Amino acid sequence: MIIRRELAHDAEAIRAVTAAAFRGLDHSAPPVEPGGDPGEATLVSWLRADESWIPELSLVAIEDDAVVGHVLATRARVDAEPALALGPVSVLPHRQRAGIGSAMMHAVLGAADALGEPLVALLGDPDYYHRFGFVPAQQYDIDPPDVSWGKYFQVRALTHYNGQRGRFHYPEPFDPKRFG
Repeated sequence: MIIRRELAHDAEAIRAVTAAAFRGLDHSAPPVEPGGDPGEATLVSWLRADESWIPELSLVAIEDDAVVGHVLATRARVDAEPALALGPVSVLPHRQRAGIGSAMMHAVLGAADALGEPLVALLGDPDYYHRFGFVPAQQYDIDPPDVSWGKYFQVRALTHYNGQRGRFHYPEPFDPKRFG
């Protein structure tokens, strides 16, 4: 397996991987179109077209010349300070629990740190993401967009973290009103 930057010809494969990874999950975003792919598959396309897109932080896992995983971090902010929003993280169902997601997480966090980014936030399972250094955002005095997220809204400070505090703001494509 190799992890590399997304290339233009990867877009369809990324959509298929994301749809497969989130299809049927209780916590998946609803389809944008009735009966369509899970909302996360559409979200990636919306993010790719948004000003928050950072090409260096859209990574794919490749096995046998096929995309088997994808991870993405986009420009977000804590009040007016820069930060990153991580997600979605997707691995083909038959390749999950094989270390691909972990490898992609380490790669995207390393790439973000190398770019001088200060902080990464995500909404996810604390039991999974703590292994990558994520902690509940409240430990950094960072408020989630929705207070009901509680411990599921987490942050990971990087080398250039400089004390950002306040409300976290996702890029516009994450707005729940866009989903069905």
